[in-house]
Amino acid sequence: MRTTPDRIRHALSFEVIGLLLVVPLGAIGFGMDAQHIGVIAILAASMATLWNYVYNLLFDRALKRLRGSVHKTVFIRIVHALMFELGLLLVTLPMIALYLDIGLWQALVMDVAFVVFYLVYAFVFNWAYDQVFPLPETA
Repeated sequence: MRTTPDRIRHALSFEVIGLLLVVPLGAIGFGMDAQHIGVIAILAASMATLWNYVYNLLFDRALKRLRGSVHKTVFIRIVHALMFELGLLLVTLPMIALYLDIGLWQALVMDVAFVVFYLVYAFVFNWAYDQVFPLPETA
């Protein structure tokens, strides 16, 4: 399994790179001021950073218990990303609606767009992270 410092590096680098991508794309895509998208993105990223650490720790422990290893197949990576985003959606949806003073339906559309972005991003980032920082063979 990964060490605590490695998990922290993973979570922080995931969020920083994600913010650098999602703020300008969100501002353009939703026709909103980058500042509003930035506030939403930073709040969501803060929640996601904590969730990322906890979720990956629990997911790896479950994977190790069930499979004897934390190495992930493509299918497991897809399930991993979907479960992560669904958990985060439960928290971010009301926050978006309240901050932007929009209805839940509009917030859901916006949140789903962010989820789609982050699903693809999470898959690519985690694959790349494992290439740059490979797991030890004993993991």
